[in-house]
Amino acid sequence: MKRLVYIFSACLFLFASCKEKTYYYEVNDIEILPNNSGKTKQKSVEQFINIAYANLNQKALSPDQLVDITDVIASIGDKQIAFETIIAKMITAPDVAIPPDSEMRADVPLFVVETYKRFYVRFPTEAEKTFWVNYINSHPTVTPETVYFAFATSDEYYYY
Repeated sequence: MKRLVYIFSACLFLFASCKEKTYYYEVNDIEILPNNSGKTKQKSVEQFINIAYANLNQKALSPDQLVDITDVIASIGDKQIAFETIIAKMITAPDVAIPPDSEMRADVPLFVVETYKRFYVRFPTEAEKTFWVNYINSHPTVTPETVYFAFATSDEYYYY
């Protein structure tokens, strides 16, 4: 009888001690995609020029100017260099609608949100917003022109 109690106790001890703990955190699965994942169609040269001009000047580009700029881009072999050159020229134009540095530094988070809305037609994620706010605050030589140039020449800006 004692032997049976020992065997039963040993079996009970072995079965009770061999359980693996499973933890449940009740976290919902979400699909994470890049922010530009919905933008799969590349802008044509004309679309890029028109949209960039409108974003920088807050007015439409004339048809004559569009033809001239399109001819310049066609004459340059590398479109990326051509686009960067055109954007740089647009940003330095006297009638460009870029906020002054003092306005950007007065409310950097608002400037970042407005820049995302202006160029990408979306709100920034918290990570993007934090990056740009920290970058602008830690680099006193960064100007609104520099930020606008970065947005207008980014990969996401070439797609819609």
